Amino acid sequence: MKLKHIVLWKFKPEAEGKTKLENAQWMKEHLEALVGVVPELLSAEVGINVTDSDAAYDAVLISTFEDKEAAARYKVHPAHQAISSYCI
Repeated sequence: MKLKHIVLWKFKPEAEGKTKLENAQWMKEHLEALVGVVPELLSAEVGINVTDSDAAYDAVLISTFEDKEAAARYKVHPAHQAISSYCI
């Protein structure tokens, strides 16, 4: 059975000189590009909130792995770490 990992983000209105929509788009582009780069990552899809609701999250990542161990290896992969550091 495959493991689905879901992450939700709320971005600051402005960070790194970009709007929260621009930062969400950056995350989408870079996270989805990890498929094929990080062997453990079977799929990655980032959805971006396009509503004006403050109650909703700004972006969501749904990623797929073979198992918990594969997800753990993905978490420490240098390519993933480079993108994760953007969120800190």
